[in-house]
Amino acid sequence: MAADYKPFAPLIERIKRDGKCLEGGILKVDSFVNHQIDPTLLQSMSIEFVRRFANKDINKILTIEASGIAPAIMVGFLLNVPVVFAKKKKPSTMQDMLVTEVFSFTKQRTYSVCCSKEFLKKGDKVLFIDDFLANGNAANGVMELCQQAGATIEAMGFIIEKAFQ
Repeated sequence: MAADYKPFAPLIERIKRDGKCLEGGILKVDSFVNHQIDPTLLQSMSIEFVRRFANKDINKILTIEASGIAPAIMVGFLLNVPVVFAKKKKPSTMQDMLVTEVFSFTKQRTYSVCCSKEFLKKGDKVLFIDDFLANGNAANGVMELCQQAGATIEAMGFIIEKAFQ
């Protein structure tokens, strides 16, 4: 964790107000983060990501479908870089791809995630954006995809870190 890390106060307030703790350590924030999205909160979180990663040399945002797509797009828009999302199902149109396995804590299953080699390439400098960091499974999967491509992870940003998992 970075020395200058400070929790994002507007998000903490919103979690306290509208978040729900479910059995098994699941934090439900679907009313404002990952099912219904509060665009004003998303914009302010994205501006905060940009502020925190302003010193990084980033030319691509990467996420895994589906909940990471909205914040990734907003950050990509603000940084003016393309956004790529790894897919959980291989499209019939995708020929040359990178593939890895990712375990989902929420769904309690393993997914094969894939990304076209056309969009994640050697030399890319990647910012990984996602909604949650729990056990680090998605982050490890993205690192594996980047390693396969010859891309470098410059930074990772998560809306919510569940440090207790």
